[in-house]
Amino acid sequence: MYRALQQQNMKNNRILSTALCIGICMLFAYAGSLFTPVAGSWYYTTLVKPPWNPPDWLFPPVWTLLFVLMGVALSLVLEAGIDKKEVKQAILLFGLQLFLNLGWSASFFGMRSPLAGFVEILILWLFIVMTIVTFSKVSKPAAFCLVPYLLWVSFASFLNFVILRLNS
Repeated sequence: MYRALQQQNMKNNRILSTALCIGICMLFAYAGSLFTPVAGSWYYTTLVKPPWNPPDWLFPPVWTLLFVLMGVALSLVLEAGIDKKEVKQAILLFGLQLFLNLGWSASFFGMRSPLAGFVEILILWLFIVMTIVTFSKVSKPAAFCLVPYLLWVSFASFLNFVILRLNS
């Protein structure tokens, strides 16, 4: 009986921890959305974009899924124990890439600068790679959760570069 209660308590803690980690990531998603122009915004609609630019409606669901996966990844790393050196390093890199992600929205949309956005997204991409490598030392599933994020940011980096070139 005691063992069953203990297991249930651990399961509840895991669910709460995962929800909290997803919530933290969604706060960053929300903060980034504050820089994103509303539909029909003069800045974004006047930018020349390539014909393969995804439709505007695609970005919110993709980013929501990516931020949920980031939260799951963070919770998996935290399960390994916050007192471990590699977990602390992984959390630090994760936090930095979250701020860099927010920085891209602020640069590209807030500052209305495809150039600043491109520089920011290259740094973000590097920090995502470092985060994946560090996460893989703690939890392979956590690292795997970040692969779609890396792929999307790789695509977004190329898109940002093309938009920069088309509007220079």
